[in-house]
Amino acid sequence: MRALIAFAAAWPLLARGHVAEPAPAAGPWRWDFAPWVLALLALSAAGYAVGLRRLWRNAGRGRGVAMHQAGCFALGWFTLLAALVSPIDAAGGHLFSMHMVQHELLMVLAAPLLVLGRPLATWAWALSPAQRRRVGSLFARRGWSAAWSALSDPLGAFALHAIALWAWHLPAAFDAALAHEGWHVAQHVSFLGTALFFWWSVLGHDPRGRYGPGHAAASLFATMMHTGALGALLSLAPQPWYAPYVASTLALGLDPAQDQQLGGLVMWVPAGLVYVVAALWVLGRMLTRVRA
Repeated sequence: MRALIAFAAAWPLLARGHVAEPAPAAGPWRWDFAPWVLALLALSAAGYAVGLRRLWRNAGRGRGVAMHQAGCFALGWFTLLAALVSPIDAAGGHLFSMHMVQHELLMVLAAPLLVLGRPLATWAWALSPAQRRRVGSLFARRGWSAAWSALSDPLGAFALHAIALWAWHLPAAFDAALAHEGWHVAQHVSFLGTALFFWWSVLGHDPRGRYGPGHAAASLFATMMHTGALGALLSLAPQPWYAPYVASTLALGLDPAQDQQLGGLVMWVPAGLVYVVAALWVLGRMLTRVRA
């Protein structure tokens, strides 16, 4: 059940994909109201709202899922909306820098906010008791349980997220994602999916209880270091890495190399700060518990 509900967070991405466009004829700053994206986003929000209402009706308002956690889910949901529906999505087909903004919105803002919102427990309450039992028994089977444990293990989640980031930023892989919608969908799903498991592992959801806040902080700092290194490589490269963006960037009157450098800076600095702030927050929680 947990794996099914977690995967639901990535559903909107299954319907999205864009290729780099050679000219801004359709407009790089348009909103994209794809019906299936809006429908899936609405379904995830409605399921959360129904589950939250039932949970609070049975346990009391603010119990099980606190008010601030519900607020985190709402912020994460609106971040998904901004990344997938707003002009950021269309502009990502013309500019590498905007594509990077979209990726970072998914990985370092939407993913941790959604995890903090406790969507698994809340969506479960949207089901009837009989449905919860049936789905729970299905995903309690050994195969699903083992897969969930492997994906949410702190070391495994860190490694998978790192592999996804570096592999997809290889020029051949990134160019393939720009040229073929199916590969682009796979890229976005892997970014958001591995980010969800990564943030799940560092925000206090270690399934086996083998790791503490120190391990979570180390994972966050290590992720900051390797993503910062990738951002630095993109920023300091004298020539653009991704050929499909050259024509579209020039068509907008911009320099492709500078566009790539700006995209690298987005990953290097503001996105890196999110990992630092999260690590400090994890360590702060640990110190507070020790003093208590």
